[in-house]
Amino acid sequence: MGDKGAGPSRIVAYSSEQDVEGQVTLAMPPGKKMDHLGIRVKFFGRIDMEGGAHETTRPSHYDFISLSKELLPPGSLYDTRHIPFTFRNIEKNHESYHGRNVSVKYFVRVEVQRQWLPDITQEHEVLIRIRGHEPSVNEPIKMEVGIEDCLHIEFEYERRCFHLKGVICGKIHFLLVRIKIKHMELAVIRRETSGEGVAMSAGNHSHNNNNIIAGTTTTGSHANTEIQNIVTETQTLLKYEIMDGAPVKGEVIPVRLFLEGIPADVTPTYHAENHGFSVRYFLNLVLVDEEDRRYFKQQEIILWRKDLG
Repeated sequence: MGDKGAGPSRIVAYSSEQDVEGQVTLAMPPGKKMDHLGIRVKFFGRIDMEGGAHETTRPSHYDFISLSKELLPPGSLYDTRHIPFTFRNIEKNHESYHGRNVSVKYFVRVEVQRQWLPDITQEHEVLIRIRGHEPSVNEPIKMEVGIEDCLHIEFEYERRCFHLKGVICGKIHFLLVRIKIKHMELAVIRRETSGEGVAMSAGNHSHNNNNIIAGTTTTGSHANTEIQNIVTETQTLLKYEIMDGAPVKGEVIPVRLFLEGIPADVTPTYHAENHGFSVRYFLNLVLVDEEDRRYFKQQEIILWRKDLG
């Protein structure tokens, strides 16, 4: 089974406004016959919640779309049949998403119902992309942060909201340097939060203070935390060094990061989708001193989809 002109190994992408259409091919070997109780094509939109607290707080999946159409009434198949289908005017409110604990999937399923034998089924996933709108308010980010009497820096980014193929431009000013800095890194972090109370969690975990946090980070690009009924998965999508060597007072470090160059599937920001999960993105600025102590500051950015490609 596949979309018109597409092989079954491909995943077809649609915008949220498009009708989902394709063609079902039912092939019988020459001289063979198969009796059936009807053949149907179904279209599903499903949110899957996996692992951790989700096992006790809600069902493992939730179908927010479930449609069905009859392709053939009960009868017999003798030869190959090609049957087109179309699901029109479907309200597709969620974009396809494949996360670590959460996924949003759309798929077409064909079912051949039989009386004494198991049904024959085949599924084919389709991707849904939702074109967003540029936020009406997109102010620059400008914040002075530091450690009292040791380090003061001011970081500035041209805006807070970026489309998925945009460029993050900014600069970092060193206003006071009394720590022997070895190098500085900038990382893009994705934070997937799922479970009951996601909307409240998003508000409680905002990073709005003006202090640089000193501490250590775990090795690897993923971290998982579970608090009550909420599971949070943090993934470092990209990390690169933007300064090597000790800075001096008054030094300015430019920042230019191409989102399209991130070697991961970057999605728009999701805010409490279906009250079950959120996906947020952060810029993580890390300074490492000569004793390998790490000082970091996170700033949330908002991502949105401008083009469907």
